[in-house]
Amino acid sequence: MTPSARVQAAIEILDEVIASSIADGPPADAIVHRYFKMRRYAGSKDRRAVRELAYRAIRRAGERPVSGRSAMLGLASADDELGLLFDDSPHGPRALVDGERPANPALFPDWIEQQLSSLITADERPALLGRAPLDLRINGARTIRDAMVAAFEGATPTKLSPWGLRLPPDNRIDAHPAFIDGLVEIQDEGSQLIALACAPADKMRILDLCAGAGGKALALAAAAPGATIIASDTNRARLSQLAPRAARAGATIETRLLDGGREAEQLADLDGQCDVVLVDAPCSGSGTWRRTPEGRWRLTPDRLARLVEVQAHLLDLAAPLVKPGGALVYATCSILSAEGADQAASFLGRRSSWIAQDDLFVAGGGRRDGPGRLLTPAHDATDGFFVARFGRPC
Repeated sequence: MTPSARVQAAIEILDEVIASSIADGPPADAIVHRYFKMRRYAGSKDRRAVRELAYRAIRRAGERPVSGRSAMLGLASADDELGLLFDDSPHGPRALVDGERPANPALFPDWIEQQLSSLITADERPALLGRAPLDLRINGARTIRDAMVAAFEGATPTKLSPWGLRLPPDNRIDAHPAFIDGLVEIQDEGSQLIALACAPADKMRILDLCAGAGGKALALAAAAPGATIIASDTNRARLSQLAPRAARAGATIETRLLDGGREAEQLADLDGQCDVVLVDAPCSGSGTWRRTPEGRWRLTPDRLARLVEVQAHLLDLAAPLVKPGGALVYATCSILSAEGADQAASFLGRRSSWIAQDDLFVAGGGRRDGPGRLLTPAHDATDGFFVARFGRPC
């Protein structure tokens, strides 16, 4: 591909990403993958260059651009060499036209800026959209970290999680023997710390209420092979991904597919029976915008308000399932106060006898944010997460 053709390819991808953000369709990574699957002529250097252009444009535009061309013109406005590639060449973008408006540069839409945790200073905000490394979690039931550090070229131990390894961005490990054999899983260090905050131990009964595809349930099972781990969710497609992952890891995890609206009835046998209930609640995903920067274009005030309602419902659903003396761990991959400190404080307001157990969280991880802790890329070198642990009185 010529340099101009690469620019045009990035514009076409951006048009699809913008449309998908409006229709709540596939993420940018899936769109890029599909685009090149249909264009086998593009070599690896072309694919890498086009992807980099597209993601640079996405990260630059806090508000959703009107078009892929507008997004790319935004990049060109600060890059003369890129602007010269708008040259009407075959397979390239048409030449610049007087009056065309490039997308404005911004980290976030104005309304999201107002929602960020007060802990996130202006200097820290660019890191929320930086490139993320690839983190792995060892399967502690079957291997040790030193062995896995040696197994992966360029791997280093993570600083906060005793289970973590870090690799440079864009590494592929799906064909690595250690991954195939279930000795490691892909999991951001911050996500590992949430499992660690559950303080899993053998003979515990731990419910992962919103398990999704089971990443944290697998971490809990690896840390405490003698515990009873129950993974539940209302999403059949996501929960069905857990069984093959558990088989690869050699983990025993019970799964429960719940019906929306009937969760309390279907979990009634667990009332007061769980040592720990983990509520890894559906959220904005704002803490993972390093990986999915187009997520800023998908979030709206109305959607955030609906998510906050769901989170409060899940906390109230989970609380009766915790046995006296047990704990509820609440987590979101979010950097927004409404989904973090405000939500946790609201829960304690409804259950005044419960106690925030910040002292049981990972030493040195995150910063105190209301009743919980906030992990961020700039401060902790993790994705953004809020996590709070609440103890039920005996």
